[in-house]
Amino acid sequence: MTSSQHNNAFGQFETHTDVGSLQYPGSCAYDVEQQMYSIVSAGANIWGNHDDFHFVWKRMTGDFIVTTRAALIGEGKNPHRKLGWMARATLDTSSPNVCTGIHGDGLLTLQFRRTQGAETEEVRSPLKSADVIQLERKGTTYIMSVARYGEPFVAVQATDIDLGDELYVGLYVCSHEEDIVERAAFRDVRIVVPVKSGFERGKDPFGSHLEILEVASGNRKIIYSADNVFEAPNWTRDGKALIYNSNGRLYRFDLTTKVSTLIDTGEEIRNNNDHVISFDGTMLAISSHRKEDNVSLVYTVPIQGGAPKRVTTTGPSYLHGWSPDGKYLVYTGLRNGDYDIYRIAVDGGAETQLTAAIGLDDGPEYTPDGKYIYFNSVRSGRMHIWRMKADGSDQEQLTDDEYNNWFPHISPDGKWVIFLTYLINEVEPSDHPAAKRVYLRLMPLDGGTPKVLAYLYGGQGTINVPSWSPDGKYVAFVSNTVPH
Repeated sequence: MTSSQHNNAFGQFETHTDVGSLQYPGSCAYDVEQQMYSIVSAGANIWGNHDDFHFVWKRMTGDFIVTTRAALIGEGKNPHRKLGWMARATLDTSSPNVCTGIHGDGLLTLQFRRTQGAETEEVRSPLKSADVIQLERKGTTYIMSVARYGEPFVAVQATDIDLGDELYVGLYVCSHEEDIVERAAFRDVRIVVPVKSGFERGKDPFGSHLEILEVASGNRKIIYSADNVFEAPNWTRDGKALIYNSNGRLYRFDLTTKVSTLIDTGEEIRNNNDHVISFDGTMLAISSHRKEDNVSLVYTVPIQGGAPKRVTTTGPSYLHGWSPDGKYLVYTGLRNGDYDIYRIAVDGGAETQLTAAIGLDDGPEYTPDGKYIYFNSVRSGRMHIWRMKADGSDQEQLTDDEYNNWFPHISPDGKWVIFLTYLINEVEPSDHPAAKRVYLRLMPLDGGTPKVLAYLYGGQGTINVPSWSPDGKYVAFVSNTVPH
């Protein structure tokens, strides 16, 4: 998949069509700039032994996870007008199918017809009203996950539904009235092919999307895609570019030209996704693995590239933060069998241990005023967001929910923290792999109820580094899919 797919007439889909009998033909318009779909449809219903609606689709085989943020436009006539995702064996009106029934009156149902011409069945969600809609296929199980934007998913499922391997998968609208036309808008449309069992990210195909999210609205936009792994976009202080890593190298992605340029890091060409820009914007700190023993050490290099200067003498050391005054780097180090957080002068020297709790402490990052270091720790049983004063004192836990939370990043104004959240039962607390169902969540700096900003497939490499735009309006991150 490449970013050019978003320039197609129907974006990520092949085409669109009326299914069944419609008094007025339906239509689909795709806004390339906003990456948004507008679908118009009449249609008596999607129920019983046949369906009448408008469908925007692509053919897919195997498992998938499809997600969108959508809404019906206007008040509408019939409370049962609906929209959502559909997976369909054929384009025949009586085809076996599964769909998310997002109704105008707020009713949320997972609907399915098991065989050709059979009566439609449903499973109702306990939630009422939603605008974030996900349909997942896992073999013959279909899972509907729905949410009001900003809140976690609520899921229901139906099992033993065999629609065949190749399906028509896409978005639909149905007015529930033969002589009435309804409209709906769909944005943040993501079509994901999940990895197979036994997936190895370094060997198996794995695609990446570079995304920009507007924090105030939650609107997302894919600005670059590739059928390979790239990770951890870090916004430059001038707001003109993103720096990401791929295959051990660092690249500068120009936000105007959409062109990536290799950053020279000398002999250090085994960089991981732990790179940080100094607060004055002139320098990069990186973690790179030594050729002789693959141990990660911390280096600094001019932001435009150049000869790297080694900072740490002991490894493994994984960089995460640079102090606002430019004097110190903070990182996670494995010492005496445990991972803790350390501080070192930017020119090197003796390191200072800041945490000592048993269990993984990771992802340290300074607040813009330099008073606190935020980090994630598994010391309380699950991975949670913590903070401490810059000298390591007064360590306090800020999140305490059923999730595993990683990599806190502080907004430029020092008021907010964004972090990565693995969904329940997705990972072990001390592990942060790729290819998982995750949220990006936003929380006030002093704690509080987090808000979900993005629902995505990702994990390792999604947001390992400080990713806020300098004006604090946007966040950059990476989402993933198996190329399709």
